[in-house]
Amino acid sequence: MVGVPPKSTDNAGHGERGTASVELVAAVPFLLLALAVAAQIALAGQALWSASVAARAGARAALVGADAEAAARRALPASMRDGAEVEADDGSGVVSVKVPVPTLLPRLPEVKVGARSGLGEGDG
Repeated sequence: MVGVPPKSTDNAGHGERGTASVELVAAVPFLLLALAVAAQIALAGQALWSASVAARAGARAALVGADAEAAARRALPASMRDGAEVEADDGSGVVSVKVPVPTLLPRLPEVKVGARSGLGEGDG
C-alpha cells in the first residue's frame, strides 16, 4: 500500500485547522447580546429598588406629617428624579413612585417601574 501516509499526531487535525476561530467569531454576537440583556435586566432591577426605597421614604415622611412627595424625590438617585412620577395619598399615607428604567440603547422604548408603600402606627 503505497501513497497513504500513516496517521500520526503531526497530521491528525489538518482538516479542522481554523474551525475554532470561526466558531468563536460566530458565537461572539450572541455572547454580547446575552451580556446586554443581563445588563438591561440589572438596570431594571436597580430602578425598581430605587422606586421602592423612595416610596418607603415618602410613606415615612407622610407618617410624621412632612411632605411625602418631596421626601420620595430626595430618596431617588439624581439621574431618576426628572422622569419620576410621585403620588401621595394624604388620607392614607400611601405613596406611589414610578421611575423610568435607564436603557443601554437609545432606541429602546421607555419602560417605567413602580412601587407603593404605606405605613401605619407602629410601622418603621
